[in-house]
Amino acid sequence: MRQAGRSLPEYRRVRADVPMLEACARPDMITEITMQPVRRYGVDAAIFFSDIVVPLKAIGIDLDIKPGVGPVVAEPIRDADGIKRLREIEPDDIPFIREAVGQLTGELGNTPLIGFAGAPFTLASYLIEGGPSKNHEHTKALMYGEPELWDEIMRRLASITVGFLRTQIEAGASAVQLFDSWVGALSAEDYRASVMPYSSWIFNQLSEYGIPRIHFGVGTGELLGMLGEAGADVVGADWRVPVDQAAERLGPGKAVQGNLDPATVFAPWEVVAERTRDILARGRSAEGHIFNLGHGVLPNTDPDQLQRLTEFVHEQSAT
Repeated sequence: MRQAGRSLPEYRRVRADVPMLEACARPDMITEITMQPVRRYGVDAAIFFSDIVVPLKAIGIDLDIKPGVGPVVAEPIRDADGIKRLREIEPDDIPFIREAVGQLTGELGNTPLIGFAGAPFTLASYLIEGGPSKNHEHTKALMYGEPELWDEIMRRLASITVGFLRTQIEAGASAVQLFDSWVGALSAEDYRASVMPYSSWIFNQLSEYGIPRIHFGVGTGELLGMLGEAGADVVGADWRVPVDQAAERLGPGKAVQGNLDPATVFAPWEVVAERTRDILARGRSAEGHIFNLGHGVLPNTDPDQLQRLTEFVHEQSAT
């Protein structure tokens, strides 16, 4: 899962005194941090090290990632003039992405590299709220009360996301994952009307490449069917919905990714093994199953426990 490296001592050494957005713009650092979990754990794919706000920073949005807070936008976008700042992203805006992907594909060999981007709703939430939000009140007010402005901001963000992912794919990424971290804050009706069309457009634009497309959100149990409808080949389920039920909600033709609760790895190994075994058993009912955590690795996770978990999944999957 994304953020797999942040619990590693080698990650902390590399990131010491280096701000997050600077780390995400340095090819050498992107490559090193992406490779760290692969080297240590022997996982089956690498997740490109980046952040969802990197493309926004690249087109000139004044923002920063503040430790302990998250992305903070200097001037929230809540009107037509603000939306005009969301211009198209060009390859020349993100040369460090091309360079890092090239380095990684050379170093990874046959291990796939999964590209990464944030989805329009989550990006819009940060831009409209000005930072992380529990209630998304400004975002929902704009979505409900000014549908034309909402459509404009979502279309522009969808285009930026496609440009960011195209750059990764054309540089050599083997698959892409679209993170909609905050979309679980919406009802099914609002998701279908105000978010799903833009996610669908993104997946449709990427279909020409013929690579796996993964869709993930947090707290999206009631939305899983529509996340599948949006056009991804694989849909991630967090830990709130059992994998077999998630597969049933997704319907035919979709693989499921997930979904061990990240907090589980703090429990005794016997508990971790039992719950992992259960997820793997349930995953056999899906048309395809990628075992993973149900969200990002928590920063104070014991790396040795994650290594043991990876080895256990490989052993169980081989039988």
